[in-house]
Amino acid sequence: MELREAIRRRRMVRAYEDHPVPQDVVDRILDHATRAPNAGFTQGWAFLVLDEPVTVERFWEVTTPPSRAATPSAWLRGMRTAPVVIVPMSSKDAYLDRYAEPDKGWTDRDEDRWAVPYWHVDAGMASLLALLTAVDEGLGACFFGIPPTRTARFREAFGVPDAFAPVGAITVGFPDAANDRATGSRDRGRRPVREVVHRGQW
Repeated sequence: MELREAIRRRRMVRAYEDHPVPQDVVDRILDHATRAPNAGFTQGWAFLVLDEPVTVERFWEVTTPPSRAATPSAWLRGMRTAPVVIVPMSSKDAYLDRYAEPDKGWTDRDEDRWAVPYWHVDAGMASLLALLTAVDEGLGACFFGIPPTRTARFREAFGVPDAFAPVGAITVGFPDAANDRATGSRDRGRRPVREVVHRGQW
């Protein structure tokens, strides 16, 4: 598939068919994710791959607030049908360490030197490559956040080191068009380029 077509077809898919995703496809998604640009070639990311029913179920158990689990929404019911969940994570320490090396020279590891937290930015770019690769492979995917109140339980359940922070999660699978319901957000429509691009001056 041409890149322009993958970009145009990419959207958040919230319901999936009951078919496993081939392992080689999952591997390509991860390989492409690790080719994202990253500051100082730090590569301070990690990806937790959950592609067995027991681990996928555990993910939803530990990340879903009890109030939502008791009466799951259509969104949650659809998302839980995904056979694969990938959790991209970032390591702030990896970036602070990298930029304290001789070729960078920020020996004090001061976070204030960073205009924005590039450890999260880079993990986000890796996530986008994962989303685009899923489209290229004929799959659907959705990026969403893990509730902050559930992060500790997520870490404990999957043995995630403190040095890594989940920036979100990505469901992957074959889209179930019959049950994939758009959220109200999609009704907002896409803002035209002329409204968001400022040439030469705001």
